[in-house]
Amino acid sequence: MRELVEHTEGINRLMARFGVKFGIYKNGEFHEQLFPFDAIPRVIAREDFRILEKGLIQRVDALNLFLKDIYGEKKIIKDQVVPEEFVFISSGYLPECERICPPKGIYSHISGIDLVLGKDGEWYILEDNLRIPSGASYPMIAREICRRVSPKTFSNNQIVDNRNYADLLKETLDWVNTGGIPVIMTPGRYNAAYFEHSYLAERTGSELATCSELFVENDYLYYRDYRNTKQKVGVLYRRISDEYLDPLTFLPESLIGIPNLMEVYR
Repeated sequence: MRELVEHTEGINRLMARFGVKFGIYKNGEFHEQLFPFDAIPRVIAREDFRILEKGLIQRVDALNLFLKDIYGEKKIIKDQVVPEEFVFISSGYLPECERICPPKGIYSHISGIDLVLGKDGEWYILEDNLRIPSGASYPMIAREICRRVSPKTFSNNQIVDNRNYADLLKETLDWVNTGGIPVIMTPGRYNAAYFEHSYLAERTGSELATCSELFVENDYLYYRDYRNTKQKVGVLYRRISDEYLDPLTFLPESLIGIPNLMEVYR
């Protein structure tokens, strides 16, 4: 731990060299900032993590079943477990997605669950991020740099490896691929999480594309590369909010969506 703290300045220099940044909008202008690194980690004991992992898997399974029911048979409403108005007035509810069953029946393939450790020593959930959770790339590259700067910290301690995240993401993309290339869809260079979009695309062997490079033709989604060659898209990991995805289904003023995308999805 002490060695990591002593190398904080060097770690931050490497972060800057690798261009590890995030974007913010201030007074209507886009600004990029280097990702701030804190050498003192949140240490979670292995047994505590096992309990958390088991609980989070159970929670994500339950959330997926909830979404499947809400957009399908709505038994949870009919049985009066959840009030009808609780669902239908929610800003997260999309009537346009009624009766849509995604591939393999999974509604949230990637979930970001915010946790906090209370003063009583118990873990609590602050928020479930199921739409487009962000931030996975930063601990990955931070751990990679820390391992390079302070290898003894890792060889002398039993630290759980997080380098398989990209492999797990690729495995997830391959699992739902309908036959075609994998694509990560980004709003573009000025999105706050653009570094992550490009990093994950590189690590998973996916194409990184904006809406201008994606189009619908004969009920299929295609990607057009720099050679003007079109390729069928088999799986799309979109990093764009629901309401901007398809201007013909959601917000008509969206300039970063793909017309007719939802028809392809149906």
